[in-house]
Amino acid sequence: IFRGRISLRLHQPTLPRCVARTQLRRTMANAADGLIFRQLFERESSTFTYLLADPTTKEAVLIDPVVETAERDALLIKELGLKLTVAVNTHCHADHVTGTGKLKELTECKSGIAKAAGAKADVYYSHGDTIPFGSHSLEVRATPGHTDGCITFVLDGGTMCFTGDAVLIRGCGRTDFQGGNAGMLYDNVHAQIFSLPDNCVIFPAHDYKGMTSATVLEEKTSNYRLTKTREEFITIMDNLNLPYPKQIDRALPLNMVCGIQDAP
Repeated sequence: IFRGRISLRLHQPTLPRCVARTQLRRTMANAADGLIFRQLFERESSTFTYLLADPTTKEAVLIDPVVETAERDALLIKELGLKLTVAVNTHCHADHVTGTGKLKELTECKSGIAKAAGAKADVYYSHGDTIPFGSHSLEVRATPGHTDGCITFVLDGGTMCFTGDAVLIRGCGRTDFQGGNAGMLYDNVHAQIFSLPDNCVIFPAHDYKGMTSATVLEEKTSNYRLTKTREEFITIMDNLNLPYPKQIDRALPLNMVCGIQDAP
């Protein structure tokens, strides 16, 4: 029974107790009232999946599911008595196979992705669209640059935002494949994410150092890359020399067809 209060549970790697308490308090202080919220974690690709739901209507949205943990997500949704309306991706991922196709089978939800991503889905989103669920809604903001089809989901006017790989905690996603463009990423992050309220909580698609969230103000002042000038940022991104993503050859073809495993 939620009684109009936020229900939070973080499924993720163990953090130092003082850090975990601080981040949880910050999340609760900034979260919308009457929201069911879960941050879940897939270890192999270090991917966060986010479940958001209205406790009254039981309508739910799932952001960035992973196929290996789709059954876990479906079970949690069932245990909480929720109705998953749509499972959405912030972009067409290269480091894991999306769980949207599997979740369509398990929950009868719809799948969603940016129209610009060019991937198959039931629902296509463009800048300015909204995803309503009960008394809440997610605003879609186009934030391409990591890929040419990235979007950020903004909850209820700016209490939380789900940035995919556009903004990571103290970093950002690479820009050297899938139509990536460093200058475009810099411009869109500053225009569409750093323009949100300073206390808006950023939830990324990945983290590799045990961090779970940050505020817009933190990233505007402390992000190691995005606080640089535009020219400096482009130079940094052009010289990362990152290895080829180990799952890209499997993940991209499947993600172009909603992660359906028996795709022709």
